[in-house]
Amino acid sequence: MSPPTDRTEILARFRANIEKHVPIMGAGAGIGLSAKGAEAGGIDLIIIYNSGRFRMAGQGSLAGLMPFSNANDVVVDMAPEILSAVSKTPVIAGVCATDPFKDIPRFLAQLRDLGFAGVQNFPTVGLIDGQFRANLEETGMSYQKEVKMIQVASKMGLITTPYVFDPEQGVAMAKAGADIFVAHMGLTTSGTIGAKTGKTLEECVGSVQAIRDAVVSVKPDAIVLCHGGPIASPKDAEFMLNRVKGLHGFFGASSMERLPVGEAIKRNAMEFKNIAMNTS
Repeated sequence: MSPPTDRTEILARFRANIEKHVPIMGAGAGIGLSAKGAEAGGIDLIIIYNSGRFRMAGQGSLAGLMPFSNANDVVVDMAPEILSAVSKTPVIAGVCATDPFKDIPRFLAQLRDLGFAGVQNFPTVGLIDGQFRANLEETGMSYQKEVKMIQVASKMGLITTPYVFDPEQGVAMAKAGADIFVAHMGLTTSGTIGAKTGKTLEECVGSVQAIRDAVVSVKPDAIVLCHGGPIASPKDAEFMLNRVKGLHGFFGASSMERLPVGEAIKRNAMEFKNIAMNTS
């Protein structure tokens, strides 16, 4: 049985959950086992992109923005493993929209044919700032290309779940027809390979609220999730959901697979290592 792909039915189910005050939860999956476990736990949405592969190889998620592999090719390579691991949960593909050698409409059609329900803009230049970001924008590798990709995907009937980093980007993605907006608070700041610098949870409340308010000013029925930064545990997500008005859920990547897997394996190894041997 293949995972669901009908945009209308999937969004209707999400909105029904929201009406019942049930949060929408998305999970990143870098391997089939992560996807299978997330589905068994009742997750609503599974997202795959190249950083998931790096995370589950023990590397930092930002490796997905470095020239270590072709992000779009990695997603296609991951597709059979992830899509075959689940049957009830829609799967979203990360798309590097700034790839100058990729025919985006044709690539989106390929992803749809593979069985993906929708797309997300990742790798994203939204994670890059400073002079380098300015130069990317000036040389055509811009966030606007990610907006255009979401617009094309929306017109093709794919679910669109863009990362947005500020209110202006939220407005742009809303005008492009996006369905689910993921307010990105930066690289996850927990675990052995998580970032050490970032916003506090309290700072994230204001940032997510500003993005949410900007999005719904254009698209009142938008679904808004939070992601990243210090939001790394169920308690962190609860903190955000109880303080940001109109927030509908959380999308976890490192927090859904890297952190729990790493801790579980560590505890299990310690238990084995601490077995008392019979010395008689």
